[in-house]
Amino acid sequence: MVVRTLVECGVTRGFTLPGLGVTWALPAFHDAKDDFDVVLCRNEWIASIMAQATGRLTGKPAALMGQGPWITTMGGLGIIEAHFAGSPMVILTETSDYDGYGQMGCYQTMTGDYGGADAMASLKPITKYCTYATAPEEAVFGTQMAVKHATLPRQGPAAVIMKTPIIRQEMPDTPKPALYPSEGYLRHVPPKPDPAAVAQIADLIEGAKSPVIVAGNGVLSSGAGQALQDLAEAAGIMVVTSYNGKGVIPEDAPVCAGMLGTWGHKAANRVLAAADLVVMMGASMGPDYTRFRDPDLIRPGDQTLVQIDIDPRNAGWVYPVDLAVTGDVADVVAMLSQRGLSSEKTGARIEAGMALKKKHGYDLLPDLPAAQGTVHHTDVVRSLQGFLGADDLLTLDAGAQRIWATFGLRMPHGGQLLVPGGTGVMGWGGPAATAAKMVHPEKRVTCLAGDGGFMMTVQVLPTAVQRELDVVYLVSNNSGLGMVRDNLGDKRIAVDFNEVDFAKVAEGMGAKGLSVYHPDEIRDALDQAHDMGGPVVVDVKIDPEASHHEAVDNAPI
Repeated sequence: MVVRTLVECGVTRGFTLPGLGVTWALPAFHDAKDDFDVVLCRNEWIASIMAQATGRLTGKPAALMGQGPWITTMGGLGIIEAHFAGSPMVILTETSDYDGYGQMGCYQTMTGDYGGADAMASLKPITKYCTYATAPEEAVFGTQMAVKHATLPRQGPAAVIMKTPIIRQEMPDTPKPALYPSEGYLRHVPPKPDPAAVAQIADLIEGAKSPVIVAGNGVLSSGAGQALQDLAEAAGIMVVTSYNGKGVIPEDAPVCAGMLGTWGHKAANRVLAAADLVVMMGASMGPDYTRFRDPDLIRPGDQTLVQIDIDPRNAGWVYPVDLAVTGDVADVVAMLSQRGLSSEKTGARIEAGMALKKKHGYDLLPDLPAAQGTVHHTDVVRSLQGFLGADDLLTLDAGAQRIWATFGLRMPHGGQLLVPGGTGVMGWGGPAATAAKMVHPEKRVTCLAGDGGFMMTVQVLPTAVQRELDVVYLVSNNSGLGMVRDNLGDKRIAVDFNEVDFAKVAEGMGAKGLSVYHPDEIRDALDQAHDMGGPVVVDVKIDPEASHHEAVDNAPI
């Protein structure tokens, strides 16, 4: 009944390393294998990231399934990313209480009793909804509610924890309380933005000299990137993005000034600072991408601040605003477009924005030296820039190579970048790329990760091999934690790894491997790896002394 309910609710793929209660449930999943795809992963960490990335890409929840002690610990990585990034996910787990021994401190017990741990207490703070089912009827209703909460705005993870013995119980002929079809629980009509408030936004834009839109995760999740670009180009509104929103419109478009923040680009920060009107669309305005509330970047009282968010709690959260509008970004953009904005100031606005971009080197990527037999991060970014086409998807991980990508890479097509923007957790990129290929088999999928992050979840390769997925994992291998190493200066400790040959590691796991030692080889290796088919790891030897500091904007505005 739980499996049937998942399918009935439109949840058709789950990621698992089965243990205890989920093992008992596998025969039911086997019987539903034509309707529900079970993906075997090598650990719960990988399963959780793949489930989160699937939800982020599709806007519909995938299931994360596993044993209680490990879903609440290792599986927490993907769950907390889903929580912070607003990705729909349904978690199915159990309390590992072995037929009623939970009160006796049986090992692995997650009932919350003395001598054990507490699955509910672990998951409740990092989920939108969490329920503990102690009867079959509760498990089915809880699954219906979990899908409901996961999919309603703002989306996120929702968990059903089952008391382990009930998994093998039969559903009563007459369930009590009664159970009903899921459809009626999932119906909802999204609230529409207030037309008067949208008209006020239009008036503010018309009156502004230098309006700027901050595009965040809400633009991406609503699929409003192209419509936003059309609106911005018609009215001459410059667009900057959060980390989650990076690449939501093509970053080589004249109206795009790139990503904000210390690890964004100085042009984006200065375009925003020069604005007299700031329209924040689906962007939380978190301190991490506002240079930790740099008082010269956003100035309440000096600039007019408008915030549009699907959750009214997010508007006026980090900064006080002059106008808050509740609604889906796509609806607001559509209403503004239908209303029509004047093009009288379009040319002057874009010209001023382009001048700031040129002044601050938006289109320039430094050519930095590297030791013999190695390359610099800039060489990787430059090669990716020339490689990316309309049918590419790129996932990032964490660390120095990600900072160089967010600083220097100009995504040429909207919506082709996938990032761990909720938490920035290491090890995310590989599983996310693998899930992305399953969601979009027609796309060419590449992951850019450091050797530290890639090693954490390298066990995703066997899953990609089993699934015969054409994914390329580009590993920036500088034999250490590059970002931390840079920050330590001459007091290095606990940051240098031994050399790992990731091409050989890949081959040992059934994948293919290539190694790169020279800048001119990177682009050729990317082309060759994608032509080879199947999962391929490209081990790019990065100069350990190549720093990320040149890609940081912490200079005064």
